[in-house]
Amino acid sequence: MIADSGTWLDRALAEGRIDTLDRAFARFLRELDPAVDPRVQVAAALLSHELGEGHICMPLDTLREREPELGDPADFLGTADVVAQSGGDASAPLVLENGLLYMRRFWRDEAKVAQAIRDRLGERAASVDLRSELARLFPDEGFHPDWQKVACAIAARSGFAVITGGPGTGKTTTVVRLLGLLQTLALRDGGTRLRIRLAAPTGKAAARLNASIAGQVAQLQVDPAVKQAIPAEVTTLHRLLGSRPDTRAFRHDAENPLHVDVLVVDEASMIDLEMMAATLDALPPGARLVLLGDKDQLSSVEAGAVLGDLCARAEAGHYSSATRDWIREVCDEDVSAWTDAPPSSFRGQEPSDPTTLMASPLDQHIAMLRHSRRFGSDSGIGALAAAINDGDVGRALAVFDAFDDLALGTPSPAAIATLAIEGRDDAPGYRHYLDWIERERPPVGAGDDDLARWARGALRAYAGFQLLCATRQGEHGVLAQNARIAQGLRDRGLIEATGGWYEGRPVILTRNDYALGLMNGDVGVTLWIPDGQGGMALRVAFAVMDERGGERIRFVVPSRLAAVETVYAMTVHKSQGSEFEHTALTLPPEPSPVLTRELVYTGVTRARQWFTLLAVPAILGYAAQRKTQRASGLLRRLL
Repeated sequence: MIADSGTWLDRALAEGRIDTLDRAFARFLRELDPAVDPRVQVAAALLSHELGEGHICMPLDTLREREPELGDPADFLGTADVVAQSGGDASAPLVLENGLLYMRRFWRDEAKVAQAIRDRLGERAASVDLRSELARLFPDEGFHPDWQKVACAIAARSGFAVITGGPGTGKTTTVVRLLGLLQTLALRDGGTRLRIRLAAPTGKAAARLNASIAGQVAQLQVDPAVKQAIPAEVTTLHRLLGSRPDTRAFRHDAENPLHVDVLVVDEASMIDLEMMAATLDALPPGARLVLLGDKDQLSSVEAGAVLGDLCARAEAGHYSSATRDWIREVCDEDVSAWTDAPPSSFRGQEPSDPTTLMASPLDQHIAMLRHSRRFGSDSGIGALAAAINDGDVGRALAVFDAFDDLALGTPSPAAIATLAIEGRDDAPGYRHYLDWIERERPPVGAGDDDLARWARGALRAYAGFQLLCATRQGEHGVLAQNARIAQGLRDRGLIEATGGWYEGRPVILTRNDYALGLMNGDVGVTLWIPDGQGGMALRVAFAVMDERGGERIRFVVPSRLAAVETVYAMTVHKSQGSEFEHTALTLPPEPSPVLTRELVYTGVTRARQWFTLLAVPAILGYAAQRKTQRASGLLRRLL
């Protein structure tokens, strides 16, 4: 029994089990209710800490395991005035529901997301032309089931759909054909074009989707009028919803909804619960929402793993027999292997967990793309990603010996810096882009177009390699790696300084700058260009989207960039939404809570042609066997 919460809080803070903010929240409860049970304060501090780790709530079983001396949490939480039961008293800051303890704001957001999705789970009447249009848009390529075709069909009859899949499985291809299908059906016989918006969580992800969309639309086999009705511009969710300074609220909400008929959101694994709630709140009731993302990537930095919750059952499909028959009818595809057996097959025996066996309405709106066109049977990157996803460490280590596009190296600081600078064999390091800048430098008097082409080439050459780290701090973190690589480049005469502004310095934005039109995560390269007065000046070149969705180069004066960091190394989290020709991932040599299967998988799948892992095998095994589990009640609400 804990009689003095203050002593416990101070001790837990000193031991690193909670943070200062967690202790402050627990003390706040005593201000609300001077008679609050000290055990409730302990539970509140631990809940606050769990939120900082990305969990939406805290199961009471977790509380029992961590603090057995508290007794049964259901007893003291069930009678506390500061804890509402299943919503209950709206003034209570904590909510207890179904054995899960929430802060009220997160309980409210989870309930709103679940309700908004449930409201869109009803099937819409499919057009009589759906079968013929699908056959035209998806010619037989020999892959059966054609999951791209199936995903397009599912989304076409739904107000809500999720399309998940790994790199190269065709998420963008599928959604472009979906938009072509929807606009074709809408415009047929003089109908009204759909208002379609495309968005992503970050500017970098938006730019990447923009480039992919533009190329796919050009190849789309539809009428020119339909192509023109598919938008080229991709925006960030913050800009779409209308972020406002000094408030968590957005300009668009239920009272001022978006003017949209179809909203497509890419890189949905990066969307936290609060942003998903805001997005759904701003959607008109009749609008479609299509989420794209890789369910196996890292979850959002903030609390919640919405895409992971929605796709928790995607691997097995869990389609109903009615969905199976409908897919066969409109797609000529057989998904029987991903169809749940009817309840009668259980022979009257209740399974231990019915949700793992029975098809639910949500399952009928989820499609998983399963064939990678980028990583075929000859791709070590694809084989390694699959082994990591399966948690098969032995297979993962064997893959390194079997494929030339993979390498396993030592995580020593000297080896990491050398690889980052020199690369390996035909796989580039940072010397490649710095040599390119000097070799392709435009002549004196070059015009703006030549300078823009040079800058665009420099950015592409820089994207030939990227070092990824698990953490920011520590000897193997981003800050230390950046310093070592910069010094190594300076020692080789490839850059002229290791601090301040210098030609070749790559930088990454750490927050959105709407005045400059640059977003958190955007990467630029510093170059000497003519200043217009006969001299030269340092400018940072960024690739940004123009009003028509094309790419153009923007040169920015360094002094205008207040929130930037050097980016020879970046965290795996920051790399989401990006791809690099050669990616190297370094892992610290000792176990750490940040080392998970999702982190390694995300790092591996940032590579397009070559991947190097700088880690000891034991640490790879440790990370691959630790699958992230974020506490949430979202899936339970939807099944």
